[in-house]
Amino acid sequence: MAKKKSGKDATKASAKAAKKAKAAQKVERKEKKKATKTKDEFDEDDQDLESILDKIQREWEEAHKVTEELVEGPPSRRANATLTPCPNGNHLWCIGGEFFSDDGKAHFYSDVYRYSPEKNEWRKFVSPTCPGPRSAHAVVASPAGGGKLYLFGGEFSSLYQNSFHHYRDFWCFDISTHTWERIETKVRPTARSGHRMAMWKHYIVLFGGFYDPGIKTNYLNDLWLFDTQEYKWKQVEFRETDRRPSPRSGFSFLPTPEGILLHGGYCKEYVKGSRPVGVMLDDTWFLRMTLNTETPTTGKSSADPLTLKWEKRKKSSTAYAPSLRSGCTMALWSAKNMGILFGGVTDEDTGEETLESVFHNDLYGYQIAGNGRWVSMNLKRPKKKGGAPKKKAPAQPVRPDPEENEYDDEDASDEDQEDNEAQRKPSKSSEKTKPAVTASQDDEVDPDDPMLTVPLPRYNAMLAVLRNTLYIYGGIFEKGSREYTLDDFYSLQLDKLDRYVCLKASEIVIAEGDEASSSDEDDDDDSDDEDTADEREDSESVTVVGEEEEKEVEVLETIEEEKESLRVQATAFMGVAKDSTRSAEDVISTPLPGETLAMFYARSREYWAQKAYGTSDSRGKQLRRDGFTLAEERYATYKPILEEVERILAEAGLDEEEMRKGAAAGPQGASGQSRNRR
Repeated sequence: MAKKKSGKDATKASAKAAKKAKAAQKVERKEKKKATKTKDEFDEDDQDLESILDKIQREWEEAHKVTEELVEGPPSRRANATLTPCPNGNHLWCIGGEFFSDDGKAHFYSDVYRYSPEKNEWRKFVSPTCPGPRSAHAVVASPAGGGKLYLFGGEFSSLYQNSFHHYRDFWCFDISTHTWERIETKVRPTARSGHRMAMWKHYIVLFGGFYDPGIKTNYLNDLWLFDTQEYKWKQVEFRETDRRPSPRSGFSFLPTPEGILLHGGYCKEYVKGSRPVGVMLDDTWFLRMTLNTETPTTGKSSADPLTLKWEKRKKSSTAYAPSLRSGCTMALWSAKNMGILFGGVTDEDTGEETLESVFHNDLYGYQIAGNGRWVSMNLKRPKKKGGAPKKKAPAQPVRPDPEENEYDDEDASDEDQEDNEAQRKPSKSSEKTKPAVTASQDDEVDPDDPMLTVPLPRYNAMLAVLRNTLYIYGGIFEKGSREYTLDDFYSLQLDKLDRYVCLKASEIVIAEGDEASSSDEDDDDDSDDEDTADEREDSESVTVVGEEEEKEVEVLETIEEEKESLRVQATAFMGVAKDSTRSAEDVISTPLPGETLAMFYARSREYWAQKAYGTSDSRGKQLRRDGFTLAEERYATYKPILEEVERILAEAGLDEEEMRKGAAAGPQGASGQSRNRR
């Protein structure tokens, strides 16, 4: 009995062991299956990650793909672009710009051009990732990391200028790869145009500019630093008692080993109840910068590694200082630690209601070291061979110099001094520059006279000095109501000052003054014909036959009375327009003869924006539209009277160009309202 029981227990134990072994095998199979599945999933995840990274890389390469193109010449006509010397190569970089066509359309550019003097060739670089189209921005160069160009701010408007935008973005252009990267920081300067930047050690220094929200142009005088090592912006704070430059735009901003030189600029003065007045500045400041490298004894790190202080320089007493002007930003000639200034414009009051603009094409140098001084940069005549006495240039009025030439007087001759005086005189129009030399003295003109090579007068020209050569591209010239954006390209060896070399001649045709005057008689004839045609149309439109001849006479008499009444109103309007006792509001809100709706609105835009602001809740674009509507209604009210005034002026011998010129000057003379004066 006992044996039978023990055999049964053994069978039971073996079955239990087999069951346990089977369960262990099952668990092992599950673990193996799980391990295999996990490995497959990891492999799939690795493959997904690799494909994602590969896709990101392809998208980045596509977005940064650079197209390089050899172009025939300099960039197309444009103003307010930047021309920057390459920090580690013999090239010039031109970025952005704007062009306003004759049909009133605004064109803004975002392209990048590179000029190589050795080959005299221009190349264009296009990339999908780049700053938006803009003008009046600022660019500064750094040699670090293979060479970089840093760009900040600028402005843009739509094709018909219905919308306007200031940028506050910050970009870096890698010269070695020709690619753009946007630099995003939490703290950065406000949106602006017309500002300037300079590179000092590893800091980018930004100052000034303006912001135009549509009602009033706000000029700035804040100072910012960008650390290219830490990639951080910081605004420099000054005490209220510290001296510093007033708000401005369009000034010169040149780096030196000790700091940065600031000269000149432009701003507007806003006086309540009157129109804004443009102000040309000629003061000079020096921003002294000191890098604090000493280790503090307290053990704490210095909170501010830089010390900055504004110092105002006394006005130079030298006779070679340029006349008061704007639109003439200096370029740095680093080999001589000197600023080079070319051209500019001076707005001169010639009466209660007129203002004359004088355009310059003279050249000046400013020695930055010490207290700073202006020096002569006049062209030198080539010396005659054979030792014969030099024949003096054709007689021109010469003023004696109170001082001798401080820059290049060692080799200067009497002939050079006469050239210096001739060059220092401003030119009021294109026909008073080179044609003035050739027209009346054709028989005695020296073909080697370097003055014959001087570019046309202009302002806002793009300047850059590469090694010892100055390059001048484009600029703006005005004649009457017309504004010409130039596209010529010149070079001048500053260490020789022998002659300007025209690398690309201008294709712009500027009408000569005598052509306008010679067409006065034709205009009179045309106006007479128009008046005759108007009379004929009036009589033909009311022809009545038979018994109703009396009605015809009555209608004709009514028309004549209306015309006479309109003539009286027009005459009265002309008298009121010259009244100096008119209120500022009346002056700015009344259109002028020869003034188109676009010209009238451009002149009085701020006034109408303020009107709309006070009568509606609209803001931004809608506010500008409301302002334009008010200006349009005002213009329509005066249009019949203005047309009659134009007929009266035509009868007096004024042509359309002269009327437009008067309209462009404004009721109290142009007060720098041109957007290029900002």
